[in-house]
Amino acid sequence: MGFAPLNPSYSLARRVAAAALTLVCLLAAPSLARAQNAALADLAMYSGPDRTARLIAGAKKEGVVNVYSSFTVEDLKLLAAAFEKTYGVKLNMWRSSSEDILQRAVVEARGGRYDVDAIETSAAEMESLHREQLLQEIKTPLLADLNLGALLPHREWVGDRLNIITAAYNTNLIKKSELPKSYDDLLDPRWKGKLGVEADDDIWWGALVTAMGEGKGLALFRKLVSTNGISPHKGHTLLANMIISGEVPFLLDAYQYKVEQLKHEGAPIDWTMIPPGISRFLGTGVLRHAPHPNAAILFLDFMLGDAQKLLLGRDFTPTNMKVKPLDIAFKVIDPAQMLDQGEKWSKLYDEIIVRK
Repeated sequence: MGFAPLNPSYSLARRVAAAALTLVCLLAAPSLARAQNAALADLAMYSGPDRTARLIAGAKKEGVVNVYSSFTVEDLKLLAAAFEKTYGVKLNMWRSSSEDILQRAVVEARGGRYDVDAIETSAAEMESLHREQLLQEIKTPLLADLNLGALLPHREWVGDRLNIITAAYNTNLIKKSELPKSYDDLLDPRWKGKLGVEADDDIWWGALVTAMGEGKGLALFRKLVSTNGISPHKGHTLLANMIISGEVPFLLDAYQYKVEQLKHEGAPIDWTMIPPGISRFLGTGVLRHAPHPNAAILFLDFMLGDAQKLLLGRDFTPTNMKVKPLDIAFKVIDPAQMLDQGEKWSKLYDEIIVRK
């Protein structure tokens, strides 16, 4: 049996209707975004005694909060379970690198797509989101409990954990007595072919070289690469596993918390600090056009409050001073400064470390 031909007038009518519906949606999108923004701004400044109860009630009606984060899968599961148990609100997480999170958030916002409520990732990317005017300042009472270093002047994102960046090594291959006490010690021929680094860690490297003295630091790394070599690999989690397997006996830029987690699991890995020590904040921010404003603010409160004990239990360094006093003995990366000089350090890192 053949198909009957389409009615030309019916087909045209449907096309006109579809076009009209698309136009209505396009016209309505900015209005919806403005309404979301106004609702969030009102909630963000509210400080009444019923603030938390009001947020919980609103979040339960919204039913879900969408978050982009660079936590590991294991840590995300722990946080999501605790959030959902406490508030009865579904926590949807999309996990990726901080660079990918920034790119996705910016592309979606510029395209008028507002799906994400909050973002938790590294300081430089959070500061980039601030500069893109994508974040909303939240007047949470929990700010009073935090280390002052976790608070930026604009308050549009807040540090929820401090990431201490240290060297790490395979304890089966390198003895404690052999550990370098300075970066100059790594020029010794016995380190040839044993050194690794994360391929995208130009922000850490820029802060390190600046702290060492730019001229001295650049000369040292040029000499180190030409004599003993530094093998770049992408991904800190991958590199932690490569330390354990012995593929990278000594890593220059490990995440201390991850080393502690693996060490507690019995892996042959440990960390050491080569001065000057470098650290950076990671933080949480709420999007200005968050589709679930109550749940978004509730997530920020959670990360600065209840989640802090969970982070401590997973070997992170929390910023809430009531959970654990934070005495920062490491130089903290200034995210604004690194962004301003980002192109310079990215180019130098690629030239001196990655391509060599």
